[in-house]
Amino acid sequence: MILTQEQKETFMRAALVEARKSLEKNEIPIGCVIVKDGDIIGRGHNAREEEQQAILHAEIMAIQEANRHIGNWRLLDCQLFVTIEPCVMCSGAIGLARLPEVYYGAKNPKFGAVASLYEILTDTRLNHRVVVESGILEEECASIMQDFFRQRRSQGK
Repeated sequence: MILTQEQKETFMRAALVEARKSLEKNEIPIGCVIVKDGDIIGRGHNAREEEQQAILHAEIMAIQEANRHIGNWRLLDCQLFVTIEPCVMCSGAIGLARLPEVYYGAKNPKFGAVASLYEILTDTRLNHRVVVESGILEEECASIMQDFFRQRRSQGK
């Protein structure tokens, strides 16, 4: 499915809604949605602290929900939208779920595994490669993270 810029921004705004759910729970504010045929079939936000589960990143939660929605572990013909560049774990999960397209807002220079530190999703040594586009609502996606960490530092955490 070829998406317009307006559609990409609409889905990234939905991912930002998910990020704000994390923010309300004092979690690192990252949100994700998975889209199939123009409909959101999976949503996720960071919930590590709330659930005390190290793997409950936004992408993992969205992948699990999308898998349940379609009744298949393969998320072919789907697009994943996430506010921040995926980490190593999430990039691996994206590849394993066979997601063909990933759109993210802002880079993650300390943990990013799509372009910043590693290039897992486009590594030709792997059997599945993903089309990646970054910079969708980049300022908004970066801002919510920067504000979160600025506030944490001011609280001495």
